This record gives sequence, structure tokens and C-alpha cells, in this order.
Amino acid sequence: MQLLDGKATSEEIKKELTLAILDRKQNGKKIPHLAAILVGNDGGSMTYVNAKVKACEEIGFESTLIRYDESVSEEILLAKVQALNEDKSVDGFIVQLPLPKHIDELLITQAIDPKKDVDGFHPVNLGNMILNIPGFLPATPAGIMELLKRNNIETEGKNCVILGRSNIVGQPLSILLAQNTNPGNCTVTLTHSKTKNLKEICLTADILIAAIGKPGFVTADMVKNGAVIIDVGTTRVIDESRPRGWYLSGDVDFVNVAPKCSFITPVPGGVGPMTIASLMINTLRAMELKGK
Repeated sequence: MQLLDGKATSEEIKKELTLAILDRKQNGKKIPHLAAILVGNDGGSMTYVNAKVKACEEIGFESTLIRYDESVSEEILLAKVQALNEDKSVDGFIVQLPLPKHIDELLITQAIDPKKDVDGFHPVNLGNMILNIPGFLPATPAGIMELLKRNNIETEGKNCVILGRSNIVGQPLSILLAQNTNPGNCTVTLTHSKTKNLKEICLTADILIAAIGKPGFVTADMVKNGAVIIDVGTTRVIDESRPRGWYLSGDVDFVNVAPKCSFITPVPGGVGPMTIASLMINTLRAMELKGK
């Protein structure tokens, strides 16, 4: 078993981006500017947004964090999105999900200028992805594809099973892995809560990707020997015995599954850092596409 170390791979990407930004500075060119909107105090969201801000600082990007209480109105949030759309100094921005229940996430997502949608959630960018034409790929699926590529994981002709059909991870990743690309050319099965014979389907997987948010859901009896495991899950599990009072758990029972695998991502330190690296790549591209 080998770890698919997303932290190490993301550090490689950040070093490449740092050199690109240094070159831009030396030539008097604009520095990428990423803005993030955070609503409420969700622990997971705060962790990710803070990591994104830190990554910007490390690479040399400009960053702006805009925070609202959970009670913020949809109208105020839409107005801020429009202001960021019109702000020429901002190259890309994200609205951290999930949002409070009184706010329509799809409405907010559709209000973002596709040219600044560095999270890759706008219908225009999702359509571009399906047609395999230039656009911004959703950050987590793009990060997983880059992790597979940089670690030379063979995907062509492999059976890939994805647990979870979310618009953020499962569905776009199923499309990317099925495309005639490298990585890609997989035979993909997208499973969900209504799938029957899930264990039997998982046992066919050369590559198994878990993205359902259920700690330890994938057990050793669901994994065939030599499989590649990508664990997208990051759930905070309460544990009063720990200093923070909680720990992060993936969707895979790592201790018992890892010995059966050829490769497996850890949690934390697997997919999460790659998501952030992809966001940085998208932000630089957003600025470059404007010709700056």
C-alpha cells in the first residue's frame, strides 16, 4: 500500500505557482486576486476558507475574505456577488458552501460571472466540462484528476466506482474520468442512496472514490485487493478525549481498508489540499484569460 499524498502533491503545485507569480512581479504584471465569501460559522467551511487564504499568502496571490452572519439575507448576498462580478481588481471569487437554508444556493451560484467562477460550479462551466472545452473545472474533481496524473495512476480501461452523485464532486468527476483524456478513459459507475447491491458493485472497482460524508462507510469487505481508493469525505466526529474535541474522518475505514489497496488517500492530507491547489490554478487562469 502507498499513500496518495495530496499534501505533498499540492506543495509541488504551490511551488510552481509561486515561481509563476514571482515572474509576473518581476515583469510588472498583475498579481492574481482571489476573494471568498463565508456565511456563518460552520467549522468545516471556516477550516477550508482559512486554508485558501493561507495558500494565497504562501503563493503570493492577493486575497480578500468577506464574512457574513448566518442571518444575512439573500438580497445582501446577491448584491455582494454582483459587486465582485464588477470589481476589476478581483480575478476570481468563491461563495463557500453550504449556505444557510434560507438562501438558494443555485440562485447564488448562477449569479456569479462564469469568468470569475473559480470554484467551477456555474452551469456555463459545468457545460464546458461536459463538452470538454476550456472553462473552470470544479475544484475537488480537478484536484483528484491532478492527483491521479501526478502520481502516475493508470486509469485507462479501469473500472471506476464513485459513491455519491453530488453536483460538486460525484457527477462532475464521473464525467471527467469517462472522457477521452489522461487521466480518463475509465468505465464509470456512479452510485447513490438508491443503488442496489452496492457492496458487489464496489468489489468490481479498480478505482473506488467515496464522496458521501459518512464516516467509515467503506469497509474492507467492499474493496478488492489492489484497488486505488480516493476518500473525499471530511466529517468532524465529536471526540471529547481529543484536545480539539473532535477529529476529521473520511468515508473509508482507513485502518482496515488500507492493507488491501495499492494506493489510498489519507484524511486529512489527501483530497483537501488538492482542492485548494486547483482553486489557485483556476484563479491564475482567470486572470490570464483576461489578458493581464
